[in-house]
Amino acid sequence: MTERPQANAVGTPLDRVDGWAKVTGGARYAHEYPVEGAVHAHPVRSTVARGRIVSLDPAAALRLPGVLAVLSHLNAPRLVPLVPSPPSCLGVEIDVFQSDVVVYRGQFVAAVVAETPEIAREAARLVAVGYDVEPHDVALDPGRDDLLAPEGVNGGHRADTVSGDVEAAMAVAPHTLDHCYTTPLTHPHPMEPHATIAVWDGDAVTVYDSNQGAHRIRGYVATAFGLPAERVRVVAPYVGGGFGGKLLPHPHLTVAIMAAREVNRPVKIALTRQQMSAVTGYRSPTVQRVRLAASADGTLLAVAHEAVGQTAITHRFAEQTAVAARVMYAAPNRRTSHRLARLNVPVPTYMRAPGECPGMFALESAMDEMAERCGTDPVDFRIRNIPPADPTTGLPFSSHGLEACLREGARLFGWEKRRDRVRRAGRRVAGWGVAASTYPAKRSKASASIRLEPTGRARVLVGASDIGTGARTILTQIAADALGLPVGEVSVEVGDSDLPVAGGAGGSMGTASCGSAIVEAAQALRARLGEIGGVVPPEELEVTGTAGPDSTAGRFSMHAFGAQFAEIHLDTVTGEIRVPRLLGVFAVGRVINPKTARSQLAGGMTMGLSMALHEESSLDHRLGFYVDQDLSGYHFATHADVESVEVSWIEEDDPHVNPIGAKGLGEIGIVGTAAAVANAVHDATGRRFRDLPLRPDRLVRTLIDP
Repeated sequence: MTERPQANAVGTPLDRVDGWAKVTGGARYAHEYPVEGAVHAHPVRSTVARGRIVSLDPAAALRLPGVLAVLSHLNAPRLVPLVPSPPSCLGVEIDVFQSDVVVYRGQFVAAVVAETPEIAREAARLVAVGYDVEPHDVALDPGRDDLLAPEGVNGGHRADTVSGDVEAAMAVAPHTLDHCYTTPLTHPHPMEPHATIAVWDGDAVTVYDSNQGAHRIRGYVATAFGLPAERVRVVAPYVGGGFGGKLLPHPHLTVAIMAAREVNRPVKIALTRQQMSAVTGYRSPTVQRVRLAASADGTLLAVAHEAVGQTAITHRFAEQTAVAARVMYAAPNRRTSHRLARLNVPVPTYMRAPGECPGMFALESAMDEMAERCGTDPVDFRIRNIPPADPTTGLPFSSHGLEACLREGARLFGWEKRRDRVRRAGRRVAGWGVAASTYPAKRSKASASIRLEPTGRARVLVGASDIGTGARTILTQIAADALGLPVGEVSVEVGDSDLPVAGGAGGSMGTASCGSAIVEAAQALRARLGEIGGVVPPEELEVTGTAGPDSTAGRFSMHAFGAQFAEIHLDTVTGEIRVPRLLGVFAVGRVINPKTARSQLAGGMTMGLSMALHEESSLDHRLGFYVDQDLSGYHFATHADVESVEVSWIEEDDPHVNPIGAKGLGEIGIVGTAAAVANAVHDATGRRFRDLPLRPDRLVRTLIDP
């Protein structure tokens, strides 16, 4: 152990170390913990989108055998208000039952606690709630005169940026573009629904919860309930998907904790799909205006990206939709802005690649349009406008692989044959499209402990979160190489707030953050072994390492990049689009595990395909509520929709990004896919479609009556 470790695990396609536990049922998820004496909670949801509760009668529910309590604003304990920082960015709805005010339909107004989930559900139906109904407002209109300029947007970014003179450039440039692009409201819908078990032991609470960061959730719970952090334990070693929707706490978590204290028994709550549509967050719909100006030779002179999204009345969340436009392409004149409509809707939240995903649909669609106006190949146009340094900050890039991705993608896709291929066969027309992808390469502060046994086996403890992405596996590989041990001699424990503090699974930072902490811990362990002569004491040897956030962030602009290519076949009679081929090439630093990396990137691209063709949650403006509340009405890509998804990456050595050289790849796969598909539709039809999803009815209507 005192010799230099031999790297052999990182870079190999290792099977998931937790795969056997998952396929045999050994992996335990939030609602499955065998807690003795557990009872069940079921929420009562508002049936109006705006108003006040003027009466709430639980009598009929309480008469039902097996009902233990009904919680509402009339008897719920007071919570400590959360202070958002900055105020425009905290989309946390944890303050349940603190007021009689209703601000969206589906809001939790009461909760029943009963011996069985069936009794709780029936009793919830019997709680009589009366409302003083007020007119609601759910219309996202960029022309509203009450749009809010947030103090900042998600990720700690400024809401607006300006450099140069966009208007002057637009006035004189030989090529200009000014178009609006829209993306709909979409829901994450992870496979495992949101669920919680709360267990009080005196003045301490243990929460078994499906989330993307145990320490983050612990912090919110401790603050809201006025508890020291050490009296809150959050357990989430296995999570059945999240897509960003489980990064923040939601109302059911508060209900479980409140109810468990009220009845002095453990309380379980598992949300239904219908309940999740209102209270567990969604990606905000966007209306985006993109303006570009270019010279005669296809050099960009101006880039302006103005985004309008929505947020809730009482809980504000500002998605960073236009931020990607600040870094993607060079232009001396630039402007980005974000505005919010405060509506009677649930609070939005993170959803895979927040900001970059909807924002790059607009920007990359506009770039394709401008390439056409300039008479330039779309791949060449993007390469011509790659910036030599970060256009906003002026910082050099730690590495920049976009050109390599575009060229390699064009080679693999056969892009040079684009003009010579057969475009029509009967009523079917074919099209090819391209778009770029990007995602910031960040890391947060994280700590990890390593316990070395006298046998030579090592246990790695880190408060990471594995939401099905393979985090356990790649952290095992990083630890094995850092310690110079075979993978089979290393075990990694994650998903518990009792473990060393880590940021969880968000922002594609998990590998960089927790992996760097493990490397630091391994170095500390090796140093300690050297001090004691290399002999492990009988009681184990434990050390802790901590890695700080982005130590080089002030010297470099750090991003992952990619290029997406799509082939589509469009039936001109039915408007049906088939996508026989998707190709993505990415620059994501050092790839820790090719197998899990390919899975993540292909999954992201498939989700992007879903975004392009299917996904949208439809709002009934009369009721202020979603029409499609379950998976029978909410459409997304299935196996039949996905034919060939090819994933590749370029070799990229970035010594600045973090000690292990890895960039996050969990989210970049979804970025750019929808634009590549939409650009392919234009290539097939000669018509531009700027509103997602590309539903058959929209296409047929436009093709018949342009």
